[in-house]
Amino acid sequence: MQKRRLPGRRPLLLAVGAGVTVAALAAGMTSAFAATVFSDDFNDGNTSGWSKSGGTWAVDGSGVLNQSNAGSELARQFAGQTSWTNYSVQARVRPASFGSSSALVGLAARSTSSTKMYRLALLGSGRAELQAVNGSAITAIGSASLGIGTGTWYTLRIEASGSTIRGFVNGTQIASGSNSLAGAGRIGLVTAYASGGFDDVTVDSSGGGTPTTLPTTTAPPSTPPPTTPGPTTPPPAGWPTPTSSQKVDATIPVSGTFDGGLKRYYGIGDGGQSESQDPMFELAAGATLRNVIIGAPAGDGVHCEGNCTLINVWWEDVGEDAATFRGGTTYTVDGGGARSASDKVFQHNGSGTVYIKNFRVENAGKLYRACGNCSTSYQRHVVIDNVIVRNTDAIAGINTNWGDTARFSRITIVDDPDRDTSICVKYRGVPKGDEPTEIGEGADGVNCLYSPSDITYQ
Repeated sequence: MQKRRLPGRRPLLLAVGAGVTVAALAAGMTSAFAATVFSDDFNDGNTSGWSKSGGTWAVDGSGVLNQSNAGSELARQFAGQTSWTNYSVQARVRPASFGSSSALVGLAARSTSSTKMYRLALLGSGRAELQAVNGSAITAIGSASLGIGTGTWYTLRIEASGSTIRGFVNGTQIASGSNSLAGAGRIGLVTAYASGGFDDVTVDSSGGGTPTTLPTTTAPPSTPPPTTPGPTTPPPAGWPTPTSSQKVDATIPVSGTFDGGLKRYYGIGDGGQSESQDPMFELAAGATLRNVIIGAPAGDGVHCEGNCTLINVWWEDVGEDAATFRGGTTYTVDGGGARSASDKVFQHNGSGTVYIKNFRVENAGKLYRACGNCSTSYQRHVVIDNVIVRNTDAIAGINTNWGDTARFSRITIVDDPDRDTSICVKYRGVPKGDEPTEIGEGADGVNCLYSPSDITYQ
């Protein structure tokens, strides 16, 4: 089996580098002492640290992020964490074209999914409107007629403090009101049937009150390694046959439980490793995805924005990643399988623990990778139990300098007579903008936790 050594993935969360900066907040800081916790001027020429959903996005030579597809119903770029509560987000926004009077270019705050957020929209009608958006239900908190036109830069700001939401255009408040749609969420740049440019995005604590659960650039206090789950059902013996197939043109949002009945879903992205692809499914905090077959192309697979559960989910041909765990603390993968992942299957960007059990992986770089250069250096854990591995370079990659742990039990490695498969690869995690360094592999009783009896070769 040919070995493929692959570095840690560039994150989809906040970035630290030439164009993006993140600062830690002091405990107890209030709006009287605002601190900038995120900024991006796009002068680094990329959108690293942002997660795209729809549209055609690119940074031009002047360091402006442009969305050029005026026919896109909803084009969005998200950054930050779903746990962000009280904050102010500001950006310079330049409408380039409007497809109708209701088309919009704008800024979002407290986005809990791709379709639920507070939005400050510049409309084709010439008005600016502060909105509470929940899917197709849009509630206007307030608006003003400003003669909005194309080709002009406007500075938009949303302040969110408790249930009070305020919107500002060029420093003047145009709307304020009380709304309980969302108490926390990410920031976003948005267009709808319009094109436009975005620049100089900042987030600070001036939304009022004490900022909570904002990102930190250092690891959190050490926590005890999680224990291995108890015996469960055996891994699946083979790959399921789809009951039917459905082409998907836009990300499917999931809250609650989505049961696909083993239907195949396909059609997003190009099947490659581009990090700007949309996910096939976006799971809100607490959501469950079950009995789904994800075909090719599958874009960026599944995004878990908070705690999530994946039951009997199959990836026939992993594109960018099968699933990315982003904003929660506990994620469970139970049953299913993934194959043809040139890089990795599961990407762990958030904090907490990923449980992978009763699973099979074939033809992959890694089954699991704890992000080694995300902006927030969490301590991350993975528990892998009852898994069949075939033609895969490594089962898990972790960052030992951040206190990551990986526990293994009942691992069966098939068709590897030379024992080329690495069980646990250790990296030195680094700040955003650098690449993690591989520093070793194998059981050590501290970070990589398994014994010879936990690994079976067939």
